[in-house]
Amino acid sequence: MDRSPTLFEAVEFREPALQPGERYSGPVETSLGEFEDETKAIAVARQAWRGFLENPSHDVAWWLVRVPGEDLARWIAESRSDVERMLDLTTRQLVAVRR
Repeated sequence: MDRSPTLFEAVEFREPALQPGERYSGPVETSLGEFEDETKAIAVARQAWRGFLENPSHDVAWWLVRVPGEDLARWIAESRSDVERMLDLTTRQLVAVRR
């Protein structure tokens, strides 16, 4: 049986800072790419996250790695924290990455 490799997608979500009178329209989703290797997907998302932290803005943003079509992220980071979280497959919970 021919099985295609599992793909992982790295995605950025950004909620632009609102100006007075602007209506919230939800986050803007941007694909950072699809990868056959989860480690590469995390590296790309991590680079985007760190780049954002080096150039702060009033936007709120988060980055995640997931299998396309799945609701549960494998890796996630957000703009208001320096903590990364990864999926613990045994508990199906996101846990802080210890560096």
